[in-house]
Amino acid sequence: MGWAAIFVAVPLAVHGWFESAGLRRDAFASEPAREAAIGGGKAGSGMTGQLTAAPGADAPGGSGSRTADGSRPARESRPAVAWPLVTLLVGIAAVLGLIIGLKANAFMALVTAAMVVSLMAGGPASERISRVAAAFGESAGKIGVVIALAAVIGKCMLDSGAADRIVRGFLRLFGQRRAPLALMGSGFVLGIPVFFDTVFYLLIPLARSLYRKTGRNFLLYVLAIGAGGAITHTLVPPTPGPLVMASNLDFPVGILIMVGLVVAAPAAVAGLLFAGLANRRMPIPMRPVGSEPEPDPLEDSQLPSLGLSLAPVVLPVVLISANTVFAMWAKGPGSAAWVKSIADVAAIVGDANLALLVATVIALGTLALKRGLNRGQLAHVAEVALTSGGVIILITAAGGAFGAMLKVAEVGPAIQYVFSGVGATGLMIIVLGFSIGAVLKIAQGSSTVAMITGTAMLAGIASSGSLGFHPVYLATAIGAGSLVGSWMNDSGFWIVAKMSGLTEGEALKSWTAMLVVLAFTGLLATMALASVMPYPPFTVAPLAD
Repeated sequence: MGWAAIFVAVPLAVHGWFESAGLRRDAFASEPAREAAIGGGKAGSGMTGQLTAAPGADAPGGSGSRTADGSRPARESRPAVAWPLVTLLVGIAAVLGLIIGLKANAFMALVTAAMVVSLMAGGPASERISRVAAAFGESAGKIGVVIALAAVIGKCMLDSGAADRIVRGFLRLFGQRRAPLALMGSGFVLGIPVFFDTVFYLLIPLARSLYRKTGRNFLLYVLAIGAGGAITHTLVPPTPGPLVMASNLDFPVGILIMVGLVVAAPAAVAGLLFAGLANRRMPIPMRPVGSEPEPDPLEDSQLPSLGLSLAPVVLPVVLISANTVFAMWAKGPGSAAWVKSIADVAAIVGDANLALLVATVIALGTLALKRGLNRGQLAHVAEVALTSGGVIILITAAGGAFGAMLKVAEVGPAIQYVFSGVGATGLMIIVLGFSIGAVLKIAQGSSTVAMITGTAMLAGIASSGSLGFHPVYLATAIGAGSLVGSWMNDSGFWIVAKMSGLTEGEALKSWTAMLVVLAFTGLLATMALASVMPYPPFTVAPLAD
């Protein structure tokens, strides 16, 4: 329903509308354009002072204030406010209306909204549609290869038993008494390269097996899996949402990997603590799910080694993070020649596309080694994975095009102007990002769409250099907000409820509530980091415009 879009955008639009000069046509123009129009009217008519700006439009001192020589005092350029916010309102209404009202595919909804926003943004008529396609291609070029390779890695890890080996490794490390911590850690690690629904499908049989051994704590096991998998799915690339957030806010993906892990860790622990509390208050037994018997687990001898299993996850994270660290180090004053040499090498091997390709080769090799697949069978595995990954690429690239059109419409500067007028501080912008992510998630159900749309709305603020902190914190705030409100319109809600045998009411009281705990813990961690470490190590503060 359109109430969510109205809740986000109408207050901003109304504020901007009244801040601009009434409902006159020049109220939609930027301040320099209005000034030029006023000056031109005076020169053409010869009537000094009879054509004036709307009340309040002038600099302090009144609409007729003059300097000693009779000229108008200088004032800061003010961006257009009302029309960009109207454009934002229409764009969000298009996305939510198509997804919720017409049940349209997210790709179709985002492309349509991008075209609507582009038409409203102005510019040469011949470019208003073509620039949407150009922005779509640019976005796909940034994230398409990484998402496709991540899909192949996830499929290979499941089929080879590598994911199973990681889970068993955590169980051995922590023991059966700390099985919830092992399940949370497994979900946390596997949620980085593997989509959340796949992580849950993989781990839920272990929760059921543990319950058969202990006869208790089934809900604790279920929520522990969800806590680890959900938080890294929304905060740590290369899953699509975080990947697009880094692209929309224009900073290296390695920074989001490092900061996302730091923010995600306390959130996951808080989720595990809540899971224990919910388990004590709602001791839900395990119920039969489906009619098919669960497959017997593989023997340890049939699984790859732990090191080989972890390599497709750990290696790209290390390479991409090293690239980010050395790139920033090499840019520092007085950096040594050897640092620049290493940075050059890291820029190649730590590029996300190459790092994921290397991890994909390892994952495919592991699958071939443990399952004895030939080249044709490996090719089929990759094709199946790429089929699902292709849909995600289309959606994320369409979201990138939507964000690019919001930039063309100058939505970011308009939002920045409105909130600077009410004295918004940097931390208030973080809360704004969190709130936008939450409202968009509640309205249409997809965390990925909420992250894409939220960062697209606020990209103009992040690029202005006036946040007072690195835009990675805006990304983690929006990602955390996108966890709020998992209910009947969220596919993840139904996966957890149906695979666990929970009723809708039980899922709302446990799963939905736990995600709120994850979200607000992530918000608090983001605000704390932004306060004590505005610019993470190996990053630099941008110059304000």
